[in-house]
Amino acid sequence: MKFPVLLFAAGLGTRMGDLVKDRPKPLVQVAGKPLIDHALALTDLPQIGAKVVNLHYHAPMLRTHLAGRNIMFSDETDQLRETGGGLRNALPLLGTGPVITMNSDAVWRGPNPIAQLTAAWHDAMEALLLIVPRDRVHGHKGAGDFARDADGRLHRAPDAIYTGVQIIRTETLGDVGQDVFSLNLIWDAMAARGGLYGVVYDGQWCDVGQPSSIPLAEAMLHV
Repeated sequence: MKFPVLLFAAGLGTRMGDLVKDRPKPLVQVAGKPLIDHALALTDLPQIGAKVVNLHYHAPMLRTHLAGRNIMFSDETDQLRETGGGLRNALPLLGTGPVITMNSDAVWRGPNPIAQLTAAWHDAMEALLLIVPRDRVHGHKGAGDFARDADGRLHRAPDAIYTGVQIIRTETLGDVGQDVFSLNLIWDAMAARGGLYGVVYDGQWCDVGQPSSIPLAEAMLHV
């Protein structure tokens, strides 16, 4: 089975301050390479099908940077749609089956997170989120997001951190009445039905959401 992948790259990246005055956050560099390239390198797997990147802020720069890489673009330059609306907007490029979504503002040290996620996927799941314990998280200032029960199901709790990578079924996206919405709405409904699952990442993860996270990410990559 091949999974299409959507890389979220449309956000304004306001927490990056001056670093995003003249570029989108996915082109901010970590260890000499733009964040979007760190993310795309993880998608070079036989189980990955179509690759889609959504665009809004400094969209032409991302188009130029990614030219010639067999990547399709979901254009959100008319309005930012958040994660849920962005995924639904990209569905004509992604198809009707389960989709991998991935944030483009993180780096990883350890096994390929997408390979770990696809190996754990099974048809009973509505979504499978990759989570990581707090003691293997760098650069993330928020509280935990989910706890995982003995069956692998997730519920809201300030425990493990969501890494920004998941496999999700998209059939229920059409149930949301607005164009701009977060995937949190979809996850909460899935959790209530018992269809929201998680798998724990086996390595280290760094959230590169603000300038102070860049040296943390570079130190993690070079340990």
